[in-house]
Amino acid sequence: MMVLIGIVIIAAGFVLRFNPLLVVVAAALATGMAAGMAPVAIIAMLGKSFNDTRYISVIWLVLPVIGMLEARGLQERARSIIAGMKGATTGRLLAGYLLLRQLTAAVGLTSIAGHPQTVRPLLAPMAEAAAEKQGVTGEDGKERIKALAAATDNIGLFFGEDIFLAIGSILLMKGLLEQEGISIEPFHLSVWAIPTAISAFLIHGFRLWRLDRKLAKDVAAKGEDAG
Repeated sequence: MMVLIGIVIIAAGFVLRFNPLLVVVAAALATGMAAGMAPVAIIAMLGKSFNDTRYISVIWLVLPVIGMLEARGLQERARSIIAGMKGATTGRLLAGYLLLRQLTAAVGLTSIAGHPQTVRPLLAPMAEAAAEKQGVTGEDGKERIKALAAATDNIGLFFGEDIFLAIGSILLMKGLLEQEGISIEPFHLSVWAIPTAISAFLIHGFRLWRLDRKLAKDVAAKGEDAG
């Protein structure tokens, strides 16, 4: 049971809000030593894993570019575009993004959008600008819109990626089913993920439609109070 000490360290580290990298490395070291591995062997294994998957670190090169674009006014430009569009509402904007996110995730393009590269610099400012046009004021209201933008990305990715048969979740389900003696092709799992993705789009789309209705009613109520 001592080899499970890594799980405890990760849970405690995240709860205490320690540096995630230090928490993961400490968990790996503790788990390896509990399994009887020498510290040098553990470090060698970590280095080999990093070297084998070094292509993953390429995505981090995008982050400085996004930071530079934000410093040059990317968010302000995104806000101004939405502010100048007639009929643009928070619900319509997020529903369109939800559809795009699901479609791209369904064909395996899970990394072309996301929180750091799309939601924070583009989607959230655009949704916030649309909400301001609909009468949303105050920090609480704006923070809720930002949270809704992030949630929309999560929903689109989570329910869209399972349609792609080469995604990790599909392969994990196939492996677990085979352990129970159930043989099924990844394609069949992907096909049956389509109704779930459609349902997720309809349910969240309905929530976004209700959001627009609520904002419209709030604006009308404020106008009556002012009159």
